[in-house]
Amino acid sequence: MLSSLVCRASVRGPVSLTRGLVSLTRGPSADSPPFPDAAPRPPRRPAKNPGGCSVLLFPGQGSQFVGMGRGLLKYPNVREMFSAAREILGYDLLSLCLDGPEEELRKTARCQPALFVTSLAALERLNVENPKAVETCVAAAGFSVGEFAALVFSGAMDFAEALYVVKVRAEAMQRAAELVPSGMLSVVGRPQAQYKHACVQAKEHCRSLGVEEPVCSVANYLFPDGRVIAGHQQNSRRLQFVRTQPLPVSGAFHTELMESATEPLREVLRQVEVRRPEINVYSNVDGKRYMNESHVRRQLVKQLVSPVKWEQTLHEIFERTQGTKFPHTYEVGPGKQLGATLQRCNRKAFTTYAQVDVTAHED
Repeated sequence: MLSSLVCRASVRGPVSLTRGLVSLTRGPSADSPPFPDAAPRPPRRPAKNPGGCSVLLFPGQGSQFVGMGRGLLKYPNVREMFSAAREILGYDLLSLCLDGPEEELRKTARCQPALFVTSLAALERLNVENPKAVETCVAAAGFSVGEFAALVFSGAMDFAEALYVVKVRAEAMQRAAELVPSGMLSVVGRPQAQYKHACVQAKEHCRSLGVEEPVCSVANYLFPDGRVIAGHQQNSRRLQFVRTQPLPVSGAFHTELMESATEPLREVLRQVEVRRPEINVYSNVDGKRYMNESHVRRQLVKQLVSPVKWEQTLHEIFERTQGTKFPHTYEVGPGKQLGATLQRCNRKAFTTYAQVDVTAHED
């Protein structure tokens, strides 16, 4: 099934997606279907001046909105990408992104593929308007599903196969979310706020309401004093911080409530080719860069039930000795949430931040 989808969705490979490292899709190998042929590995690039380099950040679920992608269709390969997506997904993703309805776009099974393709479409725009930002990129990271866009850009995965994996992941996460009423709450606390203690109290409250084995834990580390807490819906009534805001998602992602989604993701990752990234790509699980193919597979599965350590990832990317210039940072995809977290984590690095607009109308 995967092989036929990839073959039918084959389109010309955009150089900007992986800086010439891999094609957008490839047909199955003759001797070992349905796996694709191995891509030639380019030589390693010499070290560059940090001030002349770039970092690309790819957003995750919650940053979506109806109208995203409008104006990107004039850039190379974007229409082909959405056409390939229609073949792989079985529905018109472009129409959903541009016209909604919003309720449908917010569904996990629809939202994640939409963010993945729109982010890589935004990358095409960046490549046209600022090719140096693509050519000099030394590191990439993505928030949750955004990691897949970062991995495609790095040459670790091919577009069509990665999109199929995202499809399986999103559908499995939606099924897991439907098993129990759950959600995610963005919270901002005072310095030294006791997030773990608050979660313990919330779970005790759930038990008093008859919830067996309640779940309440930190799901995202965003910035100092900024977290996302996720778990059973009953937890939200007991979580009190300086500021709280429910997130527009359908489940308690990155907690143990997603355990049932891990096996479908693990299985589909076995069916696709994964290569060692050609640039540094950082894992949400621990904020460290991916080392090899098996590491990528393991961490992507583990990510489903582990907190996204975004604050730690930003520290890892932007930590440098005093006086060293910061790279230019681009948020490639809908929204500016990742820029906001960067500003909270590292103001100096934020001075060279820019967002690639995904909504400008075509000329």
